[in-house]
Amino acid sequence: VVEGYPDGTFKGERNMTRYELAQVIARLMAREDQLNAEQKATLDKLAGEYADELANLGVRVSNLEKKVGNISWSGDARMRYQNKSNDTDNWDGRMRIVAKAAVNDSTYAQTRFSATMNFKDDKDAAVKAEQIFVNHNFGDFAVRLGRQPITFGNQGGWLYNAAHGYDGAQLSYKGDRFGATVGYGQFNASDYGTNITDRNIFFAKGSADLKAAKLGVDYVRFTGDEHDNLIGVNLVVPAGDFRVFGEYWKNTSGDHDYDRAWNAGIGYGKMDLKKPGSFALSLAYNDVDYGVYFGGTGLQTDVLSQLTNKATYGDADNVTFWNAMADVTLQKNVYLHAEYAFDVDTEASSTDAKDAWNVSLNYKF
Repeated sequence: VVEGYPDGTFKGERNMTRYELAQVIARLMAREDQLNAEQKATLDKLAGEYADELANLGVRVSNLEKKVGNISWSGDARMRYQNKSNDTDNWDGRMRIVAKAAVNDSTYAQTRFSATMNFKDDKDAAVKAEQIFVNHNFGDFAVRLGRQPITFGNQGGWLYNAAHGYDGAQLSYKGDRFGATVGYGQFNASDYGTNITDRNIFFAKGSADLKAAKLGVDYVRFTGDEHDNLIGVNLVVPAGDFRVFGEYWKNTSGDHDYDRAWNAGIGYGKMDLKKPGSFALSLAYNDVDYGVYFGGTGLQTDVLSQLTNKATYGDADNVTFWNAMADVTLQKNVYLHAEYAFDVDTEASSTDAKDAWNVSLNYKF
């Protein structure tokens, strides 16, 4: 494609692979001084888009950085409508910008800025830095320090997936089939009780790809105001385009009568942001006690707030519900997300919980 075939032809009727196009980009980069400003801007964009292929072809990322800078930018935007379980609704927009700075071949620093605007009032949105951390890689191991993301829960991070993550340190290992992470720090979002001021935790996460299934084990120990010990086990079994998943959590501290949580569900498909029309569906039944849930769910429905937000939702000891989730790629890097929590039932609550749903348009860049 680049130099021609042995028979003297270029066979221009054949489609190019990403690696062949990366070779063309590499040749253009070597002659960048001959390009005008518009052509250089296009080349810089292509170099970022095909960075992985260029690296595999021997064009080092560090060489690219001399041309496009050592800070890479990415982000996402969301327009969302929520209908909540307490008969209120919300319409908002959010934009997040991620800056990742390469320090050297094994170290990078990353921050994420976020702004959320409520379209139901006329107030401006404040821009906040919600994550700042550094990451050092040592072969299969990595050390991370700072305010960083963390997720617990198999469907949408239902147990914990707050935007601010946690402040602390972690050591992780990633092998071909096994992975493990241990860390210590403080959760930055929790509505688990109104008197908690110290949410320090120690946690450990393990994962194993057993080929026929994927197994995960989690341990969370609160060392501050809450001396709770949570143990979780999750399993995902793929079957063609389908997958069956389940999870069980137990609070072993003995301080709560309601100390268990579990779910079971089925999923179908896999969304690919580069393939319009690709989609993913999942449906799960959830049974959650207040002694396990500690706030900061990744679900965009507000059903789990029945366990924690006494002023708005009452004071439930347990909540059960079905949760349906769907994602579909509309255009490249544009997808529709929807969630529907239905058949919601609470135990010992002063208010009646209703179904909740939300839909959002999401843009990745």
